[in-house]
Amino acid sequence: MKEKNDFFDQVYQVVRLIPKGRVTSYGAIAKYLGAAKSSRVVGYAMNSSHSMEDIPAHRVVNRNGLLTGKMHFETPDAMQKALEAEGIKVKENQIQDFDEVFWNPMEELEI
Repeated sequence: MKEKNDFFDQVYQVVRLIPKGRVTSYGAIAKYLGAAKSSRVVGYAMNSSHSMEDIPAHRVVNRNGLLTGKMHFETPDAMQKALEAEGIKVKENQIQDFDEVFWNPMEELEI
């Protein structure tokens, strides 16, 4: 159980660094943390973070820019509203201009 908590804490540290108006993917976080096949576990961490006010979980989407985690927010449209409040365009649950707003921790952060 401790290993899971440590990994979740590492995920949260990365997510806190995603700038407003940018998004990243579960897989990009997993890869940055050296656990490329653990994108699903990153999703579990995001689902567990909703009671933590300092974790911008709305900025983490799937590899195609889909809001796959939206049902884990207080309302089904809360994730989209939070993204739009930061200037990110969302249409039919998909980030528009995904390549432009994508934040890759492998490129943006020191390894």
